[in-house]
Amino acid sequence: MMNMHFHRKLPIPQDVKREYPLTERMEKVKAERDEAIRAVFDGRSDKFILVIGPCSADHRDPVLAYIEKLRRLYEQVSEKILIIPRIYTNKPRTTGQGYKGMLHQPDPEGKPDMYEGIVAIRDLHLAALRDYDFTCADEMLYPENHRYLSDLLSYVAVGARSVENQQHRLTASGVDAPVGMKNPTGGDLSVMMNSIVAAQSSHTFLYRGWEVTSEGNPYAHAILRGYIDYAGNNVSNYHYEDLLHVQNLYEKFHLKNPSVIVDTNHNNSGKKYLEQIRIAKDIVYSRSQNPDIKRLVKGLMIESYLEDGAQAIDEHVFGKSITDPCLGWEKTEKLILDIADKL
Repeated sequence: MMNMHFHRKLPIPQDVKREYPLTERMEKVKAERDEAIRAVFDGRSDKFILVIGPCSADHRDPVLAYIEKLRRLYEQVSEKILIIPRIYTNKPRTTGQGYKGMLHQPDPEGKPDMYEGIVAIRDLHLAALRDYDFTCADEMLYPENHRYLSDLLSYVAVGARSVENQQHRLTASGVDAPVGMKNPTGGDLSVMMNSIVAAQSSHTFLYRGWEVTSEGNPYAHAILRGYIDYAGNNVSNYHYEDLLHVQNLYEKFHLKNPSVIVDTNHNNSGKKYLEQIRIAKDIVYSRSQNPDIKRLVKGLMIESYLEDGAQAIDEHVFGKSITDPCLGWEKTEKLILDIADKL
């Protein structure tokens, strides 16, 4: 007996992909984007990655309006910067309470509907690729759900609360895209490095009712997002000395394609979203001072939307986050142009 109610059996990813397919042109764009992103992580390209977008993809229309602006801006900076929009449709919650993302609630004010959520998140990622030639990033909150989007994503993140979980690590080892493993909320970098070891290795394990064997993901890498110490204080880990420490850890662990993406929000900013501007510029400066750090730090993760800050779910301001506060578009545009100018 189990203390849960089984509502309905959901369609398998293969059936959803068949019903909502990619066109040949979209597949070509996806392959080209994937290759360009891999080239950054394995050192063949010196472009700077920006994984940028809303904290959570809450509504289709404002997310696509944001991506349209991002596409126009990308044309100005594409020689130096490789933009991967964040379309985060799964929202981890520390206590399990509150809005859990479009997958759970395609209508943030409605009841959970996982089937409609699966359709909604696939439709949103398809629109970003079809209309704006962007393959995007999403968080792997539920490893078993990754395959609903596996043909659309060019970047996957494993969050700070999930990075110690074996199923996330083993699933990451079978993902055909770069996977960023965040440092855990308590800050122990050995946990993050061990997760990268696991993700870069081959494993046989249980996945979606199958016995599977992964090949290992050579593009699994570190995301530094700050942490909370034993007293509950925010501690940042993006500084020059932190980056050198991670460089030394990579040498110690003998991992492929040493890479770091720095998350400019969360505990690095203390969720003071405007600090992301200063932090981003600080990291770009650190890269300019040391060729080893320049090779190691491949890019930034920035939370950004149409409007500054955050709002309650029932306020209905178009393009304003209903989860963590984000940079608005004007500040985002200026920051991206400033970064490109300094690279």
